[in-house]
Amino acid sequence: MAPPGKRRPGFSRRAQYGVFIGYVIAVAGCLVAVLLLAIAIIDPKGFQALRTAAADVTAPISSAGRSVVGFFSGIGDTLSNYWNAGAQNADLHRQLEEAQRELNSRRALEYENQRLLALLGLARQTDDEVTTARITSSSFQSPRRLATLAAGSGSGVTVGMPVRNADGLIGRVLESGRWASRVLLVTDAASNVPVRLVRDGTPALAVGRGDGTIELRTLEVGQIPFRRGDILVTSGAGGLFPPNIPVATVIGREGERAIARPIADPGRLDFAIVQRIHQPAADGALDAARPVAPAAPVPAPPQPAPATRPGQQNDPRYQPALQQQSPALNAAAGR
Repeated sequence: MAPPGKRRPGFSRRAQYGVFIGYVIAVAGCLVAVLLLAIAIIDPKGFQALRTAAADVTAPISSAGRSVVGFFSGIGDTLSNYWNAGAQNADLHRQLEEAQRELNSRRALEYENQRLLALLGLARQTDDEVTTARITSSSFQSPRRLATLAAGSGSGVTVGMPVRNADGLIGRVLESGRWASRVLLVTDAASNVPVRLVRDGTPALAVGRGDGTIELRTLEVGQIPFRRGDILVTSGAGGLFPPNIPVATVIGREGERAIARPIADPGRLDFAIVQRIHQPAADGALDAARPVAPAAPVPAPPQPAPATRPGQQNDPRYQPALQQQSPALNAAAGR
């Protein structure tokens, strides 16, 4: 026969002891509470001492419990941070990319602002400016080194005009259309620019090599005077290019030839200035040059009078020594 599902506590001695102990603990707790209340009313200082002693006794237990709670709370925070680390990392990467893009944009604007300010200062200093235009393209791989300028005859650009920027000489106009023109760069093999050495004024000819560099040829046969780092500027000879425009910097030597690199790189430029030809007659045929009228003859200065001394006779016909003949001469004439 199966035992009944519910039994009264009296059927179990262990249950009876448990109920009894529970009653005893409850009564003891009530008595202690009444005792502590009486002490707090009768002797507050004594109750304060008891409370302090109880706090000292329970402090290690409270600290251990707090550590256990903090440990389990830290485990929860660690797991939460671990699960959220991927999202936080992606968000930080996105913020870093946005900041980098903004920094690059600011740097580009600052660089463009500096170049435009330099070009504006050059335009203010240049008296023979024709126009300022954008360089739309330039060649790098082909043997011909040309650039396209967004200005043509409509802006006053004609063939032969020098093209430069704030850094130095870029080239000269090779072809001119209505709205655009083609520029022959100083590095083209067909380019010849008269230059001089800034260090000592040695004249030379800057000839393009078609590979982005310039060969320097001296006008006198002898030792090559160029050194690495020397700067060359236009000399003004030939009449096309104004003098003192920076052209190239010497980068080395190849045998008996000096090689230079142009100072103004059109690949890094956006705008350029077109100037008038330094001496327009040098660009046309010799017969088309305007004749120059000969200068009027200059009269000779008057001859100064010969100096005379006091008592000296200036008439050459007056010779007293010849007018008075000697006696010997008179006797010979009488015979």
